Amino acid sequence: MKTIHLYIFGLGNVGSKLIQQVLESHEFFKKQQHLNLRIVGLANSRRVYTTSKGITADWKNEFSKHSQVREEKSFYEFSEDYQVPKIAIDATASKELSKFYPEIAGQGFHIVTANKIANTLSQEFYDQLRAILNSQNLKFEYETNVGAGLPIVQTVRDLYHSGEQVFAINGVFSGSLGYIFNRYSQEDVLFSQVVMDALQNGFTEPDPREDLSGNDVARKLLVLAREAGLKLEFEDIEIENLVVPQLQTYSLNQFLTELSSLDEQMQQRKNDLKPNEVLRHLGQLDVRNQTLTVSLQAVSKDSPAGQLQGSDGFFEIYSESYTKEPLVIKGAGAGREVTARGLLSDIVKIGRSLKQQPVPQFCVN
Repeated sequence: MKTIHLYIFGLGNVGSKLIQQVLESHEFFKKQQHLNLRIVGLANSRRVYTTSKGITADWKNEFSKHSQVREEKSFYEFSEDYQVPKIAIDATASKELSKFYPEIAGQGFHIVTANKIANTLSQEFYDQLRAILNSQNLKFEYETNVGAGLPIVQTVRDLYHSGEQVFAINGVFSGSLGYIFNRYSQEDVLFSQVVMDALQNGFTEPDPREDLSGNDVARKLLVLAREAGLKLEFEDIEIENLVVPQLQTYSLNQFLTELSSLDEQMQQRKNDLKPNEVLRHLGQLDVRNQTLTVSLQAVSKDSPAGQLQGSDGFFEIYSESYTKEPLVIKGAGAGREVTARGLLSDIVKIGRSLKQQPVPQFCVN
């Protein structure tokens, strides 16, 4: 039995669902995977809670009663007392936390993240992080960076590392924007109302501008571009920003209050559609020409993108083996449930790859 300590950053929609899934599946993983996944650390932006026994289903109450003011080294100092593999899980959207990944790896933590920031900072940071991880034989998994729980990153990675040349990757990269424009194209509803519904259902980032600006899709494109062997920067991406300039600098609360100011321009885009068209937010990566574009487009209702429903994501991969007919991956591309399940899948992937280690008696259930 391998005991693995989990340290979770972020206790919001995704983090809370991940905790629930780990606790509910604990016995399954022990019996079927011989993995004892024990959550020993929880942290939000202000407080931290650690327990060698592992948290229980009453973790919210435990965190409320026993958490302490978060210090930079809280998890590091606690983990030093336990000679078991440890995984830091980032379920936040924090840019600041992403910058600490090299330090976290330097402290011996494997890393699992749904946060795309670290993989889309400068190429120099990207290479430095992998050098540190490789030097310590640590794993870094981030399947949920693109398509939530859909196996996009691993597929592109496997194609590239098998010597397959990837030519292009196109599709609806954002389940959040998929949900928004699928609904908006089909229903007689204000654009602002659809965005608020998406936010309240956990489909968008905490700040919906991250989705509407195109930045979130652009980061997904860059993650895949780098998996396909390209060395590009975020600034190389051509992005259509759906947020009007005056709303881009507002606070989140101000933006949500003024969200209805986007309704007129979006209604005009809708009015311009032909009878057989719908709006879809598309990402396009041309590997051969090293171009990445993010834009809102009118597509035929009969096209693969035009037939999407709900928050489905849709990805076409063209490569040497898939020249005429692309490799297609489709499915739920957003939501707290599938994102948390994707994180858990990455945790298990790391757990299964680790060699058995002696476990101190005090760590055995």
